[in-house]
Amino acid sequence: MASFNFWNAGSTFGSGSSNNLYSLFSERNSIKSGTYKKLLRSYFGTMEQSPDAATSARKNRGSNNVLDTLLREKMYPRVSKEAQEANSKLTSGIGNLKSSLSALQKDSTYQDTENGSTAADKVVSAMKSYVTNYNDVVTASKSSTLTNKTAYVANMMSATSRNAEKLAEIGVTRRQDGTLQLDETKLKNSDLSKVQQLFSPENIQSYGATVASRVKFAGGVSSGSGTSAVTDSTETKTQAGTSAAGLKADAQALASDELYAKVKDADGNETDKYDVAKILSKAKSFVSNYNGMLDSAESSSNSGVLANLSYIKERTKNSTNALKQFGFSVDKNGRMKLDEDTFKKADMSKVQDFFKDYGSYVASNASRVSYYMNTNAGASNGYTSSGSYNIPAASGYSASR
Repeated sequence: MASFNFWNAGSTFGSGSSNNLYSLFSERNSIKSGTYKKLLRSYFGTMEQSPDAATSARKNRGSNNVLDTLLREKMYPRVSKEAQEANSKLTSGIGNLKSSLSALQKDSTYQDTENGSTAADKVVSAMKSYVTNYNDVVTASKSSTLTNKTAYVANMMSATSRNAEKLAEIGVTRRQDGTLQLDETKLKNSDLSKVQQLFSPENIQSYGATVASRVKFAGGVSSGSGTSAVTDSTETKTQAGTSAAGLKADAQALASDELYAKVKDADGNETDKYDVAKILSKAKSFVSNYNGMLDSAESSSNSGVLANLSYIKERTKNSTNALKQFGFSVDKNGRMKLDEDTFKKADMSKVQDFFKDYGSYVASNASRVSYYMNTNAGASNGYTSSGSYNIPAASGYSASR
């Protein structure tokens, strides 16, 4: 029996989704209503008509066995041998990829050693291993039914696609089928500092750090019986959704005029002072919900969640200098901290101006994280076979949600 996975062009996630969904639900309904069983009985009953009563009885017993088998396979489809092999290769391949990626992230790989091994030779060797294991994972994922794992592979491929130009500069090119090809000579003659920077574990937005994150979560998903596992637990969805919704509200508040209304004196006259304590309280809540959303949602296998988390982290990274002026800092894991003393001394009008841009962006994407965490979208929904991500119409998760 052919395995079902999101890579198939004609699958629910492919171009023929409407027809396939109709066919799928029609078969399911026919099984539930008994129509499918009646049709099969009628078909085998016609074949069983014979003057030989004994032969007919034997055929009838046989047909019932066949009928039961067909019904069982329709209602409880089994994973094919090919898919089981792909599942096994994907699981082992993810472990191998993690090891080869780790080598490219070590400082020692980029240093000459006393035994005569040059840094260039070590980098080429590590990259060869990485490309081989990367390709094994991509190839296996296309036939795998472990959608929780393949969702992370798709996200990994998307990161590769986004960094295609940088990878090409060091001799690593992306083929049309999503696998990689290595030009050893070009890599050996390239600036190794660029390779190290591309795979840096210190920069959470680097190509290597992004792939490492996806590989880590893919390796942590239980393979179970070889079929799709549950994507995100109810607890994870609730925590991430709550934090994302709170982050959206905090970001909008920090950009609002209401929060920065000037304090009035005893006579009811407006002063030139802000209610700094009130603004600080909202800023602390923003940091708490920002970190809470990352803690809960980064392990999600939903591609929509992962994409929008990436956008938020990228904007935060690009806003590092501005954030520092107001006491916000971001550690190497992407978590935010707030120095209250620095914040209190900041010009609140500048804080508001900053959050009108940054806060609005974070609020919009946090709304999308909340949306995806609370939909029934599958782990791999939104990804094409090349790992690119298709974002649905903005009306589905507008900032006003």
